[in-house]
Amino acid sequence: MRILHILNHVQEIGNGIVNVALDLACLQAENGHNVGVASAGGEYEALLAEYAVKHFKLNQTRAPLNIIKAAWRYWRIIQEFQPDIVHAHMMTGVVLAKLWQAFSTYTLISTVHNEFQRSAVLMGCADRVIAVSHAVAESMAQRGIPQNKLRVISNGTLGSARVRNLQEYMAMELQRPAIVTVAGMYKRKGISELINAFAQIAGDFLDVHLYLVGDGPDKTLFEQQAQSTPFANRIHFPGFQKEPQSYMLACDIFVLASHRDPSPLVIPEAREAGCAIIACNVDGIPEALDGGQAGILVPPADSQAIAEALRQLLSSPDLMHQWKKLAQQNLDRLSVMRVNNETMSVYLETTTPGKVFSVI
Repeated sequence: MRILHILNHVQEIGNGIVNVALDLACLQAENGHNVGVASAGGEYEALLAEYAVKHFKLNQTRAPLNIIKAAWRYWRIIQEFQPDIVHAHMMTGVVLAKLWQAFSTYTLISTVHNEFQRSAVLMGCADRVIAVSHAVAESMAQRGIPQNKLRVISNGTLGSARVRNLQEYMAMELQRPAIVTVAGMYKRKGISELINAFAQIAGDFLDVHLYLVGDGPDKTLFEQQAQSTPFANRIHFPGFQKEPQSYMLACDIFVLASHRDPSPLVIPEAREAGCAIIACNVDGIPEALDGGQAGILVPPADSQAIAEALRQLLSSPDLMHQWKKLAQQNLDRLSVMRVNNETMSVYLETTTPGKVFSVI
């Protein structure tokens, strides 16, 4: 099968959409398919080359003149590559692919990663629309995407070509007990509520430290907020880490305080690392935590609820150990292999009758 993935870029900046698409591209190529990626480029081009995935330069910057150039460039790419499947992971890519589909023979697949964006409805132009959680599928259906187009394939990242085996990582030397989050520094990630929750319990647990791993446009605001608390010396901002597994292996409690999060990749990684997990009961997070069986679910945007969950775990080493063990159960469904197998099944159900493909 000839499969072309369309992305805005392949930069190594912790972008979950990019990571999901790269995981698929590498595994599909490893399984014998002819795979290409069209994007503006980035550090992951080297990984794609390692897996014999062909990279096509495609700048989709949304300026009028550049969009015209991108449309022409995309047409030349599909003329050269002759894909059976075009899999678009971002809005501009699905629009370009739909524009030229009438002049080609490929099937168009889209994956909706961030359905809370208004432009996400354009992903419904595809022949099949993959939602990364049941919550995303329900939202897209409410926005008018036909049910017969929608398929749910929950994210899974374990076994990714992007990272080493967990056993190869060394735990970071953190001051413990350590509370860690790995997230973009955006307001919607609930960083402010996590800092507030930490401030509520830090006076009762004098050795506990908070590590906010990540970068983003609101980081300065969060740093200022941390400085305004009496515990600023125990709140750390390590910045973006290419391999956050070292922090997860070292932490006692992992928190994901997102207000919105369709299907976070960091939850499978925290579960594999054996963290006791506290996360918000919103969007795809409960699905990633087996409905609350693998982690403690709290209401979103509620610092008091986060503080209470932290207090319970920090007060009871036995309870914390129990949640660490629960996090590591039922990990098979969080693998990239499962995601790829389900994705290939969607490809096959939409291909032209008469074409026969061998799917490994």
